Amino acid sequence: MRRFFLPQALCLLLLTSLHAQDAGAFDIPKTDEGLPGAGPIRRYDWFQKLWTRKRSAWAKEVDVKQGALVFFGDSITQGWGDNIGGAFDAKVANRGISGDTTRGMLLRLKEDVLSLKPSGVVMLMGTNDLEEGAEPAVIAENLKLIIAELKAANSEMPIVLCNVFPSHESKKRPAEKIKEINKLYAAAVKGDRKITVINTWAMFADENGNARKAEFPDLLHPNGTGYQMWGNTLRPVLETLDLVKVPVDDFKPEPGFEMLFNGKDLTGWGYRQKKTLKNTDHFHGKIDSKEHRYLAKHGRLIVTTPPEGRAFTQLWTHAEFGSDFTLKLEFRANAEADSGVFIRKPQLQCRDYLVAGPYKKMKKYKAGDWNEIVVEVKGRVAHCTCNGEVLEAEFKLPPSGPIGLEGDRGQMEYRRIRLKKN
Repeated sequence: MRRFFLPQALCLLLLTSLHAQDAGAFDIPKTDEGLPGAGPIRRYDWFQKLWTRKRSAWAKEVDVKQGALVFFGDSITQGWGDNIGGAFDAKVANRGISGDTTRGMLLRLKEDVLSLKPSGVVMLMGTNDLEEGAEPAVIAENLKLIIAELKAANSEMPIVLCNVFPSHESKKRPAEKIKEINKLYAAAVKGDRKITVINTWAMFADENGNARKAEFPDLLHPNGTGYQMWGNTLRPVLETLDLVKVPVDDFKPEPGFEMLFNGKDLTGWGYRQKKTLKNTDHFHGKIDSKEHRYLAKHGRLIVTTPPEGRAFTQLWTHAEFGSDFTLKLEFRANAEADSGVFIRKPQLQCRDYLVAGPYKKMKKYKAGDWNEIVVEVKGRVAHCTCNGEVLEAEFKLPPSGPIGLEGDRGQMEYRRIRLKKN
């Protein structure tokens, strides 16, 4: 009997020791010495317990979360819930820890994120660094180190970088510091086509650059409305990157309407000289323009986010329209996106209206959702509406010309582009 129970007791002792080692592996290092990055690492008792508990639990999910879309951040990300509120039709992994800093996120990047071999990563970070007194330049350097590790693991993996949300001076997060962080973030990733920056600061900031209590009751964390707004502005980009499932659009045009965009490629569209509007490039049978600014995908004509931050381009129909007509289309804008619809030649502004203007008082505009524009052209005047609200009652036009779409900043999607000659 003793020969039977002694090995069993030794096994139990060994297993207990291994569990203790596993838990200890996720403890916060006691000092900053030799650690990567710069700036604050939090070591409050409550934070150390949360850090260890969360990370120990995630270590058990590595196999089942392989290939997930990872949301990486602090309390704002953690607060969205394990399944990101069910906002997206995709396998997701929430890797937010309340109170974490950019340096803390750098320390746990390998085990919490890279071990999952993610399909993509959505990042929001930096607000807690400010509370601990870190300068924007230090925060931005930590971001660069995180991105470098993500790219070293998978250079083709799409990364979505959200601007730091607005907060308030009373939370030790003044507007000017947050704006500086976001400016440095943009500079750090400028020109990288694998990184999409979303201006999640602009969509939440009030006239003073602070959070609004309607979405941030404590001036730091979003409520249900805030999370829904965040999800709505992420969705177009995540769908374009094929990181979440896209619903099928089975739209059929009304009698008499001709589709100007076939939903599959850019046939019928191309570039023109800016001054003369003479055709220069034809994109027949192609799914994107030569510099990838315009993309035909999922039944949508997408004006993609320029890696430079802003880039002015114009895509035109080959056909020109001189008689009276009705133009209908739907558009969806991510945060502060700026585009436009050219009617013969003049541009009707098409933007994330409530944030980017010029029609900031619209009551029927749906932020982060599909909106319908209808343009009725009679002679040299157009009557333009969005969801039935008047944008321009008498929009002056030349006698003839093509239909066009502008690219400026952010991502804009167009679909169901159709025209009926009257």
